[in-house]
Amino acid sequence: MTHSFLLRIPDAELEPEPLAPEQIVSGTPEVTGKVVWESEDGRQVRGIWQITPGVVTDTEADELFVVISGSATIEVEGGPTLTVGPGDMAVLREGDRTTWTVHETLRKAYAINL
Repeated sequence: MTHSFLLRIPDAELEPEPLAPEQIVSGTPEVTGKVVWESEDGRQVRGIWQITPGVVTDTEADELFVVISGSATIEVEGGPTLTVGPGDMAVLREGDRTTWTVHETLRKAYAINL
């Protein structure tokens, strides 16, 4: 997109983004998302991401996100445990290895730098 825009995050339609089977620790979490803006060089991405309850692992990018709805506990290997819910802003560092325990379907708006 080349223009300024407005998007209502709670109502945005998202598309399936299947998890790799090795990421799923427990439950049957499903991920959906939508990239709403990407820089020409692909190094900056803005979007919406949602995950249903379960436990998953990930290796993070440099990310700032704001939780719109839902809740989760994010354990950062060798770092803090973050308990996030609506209105919370969190920062994850590139390379952080995380375990997400999603308690209630979580929707977030994110900004990633690659």
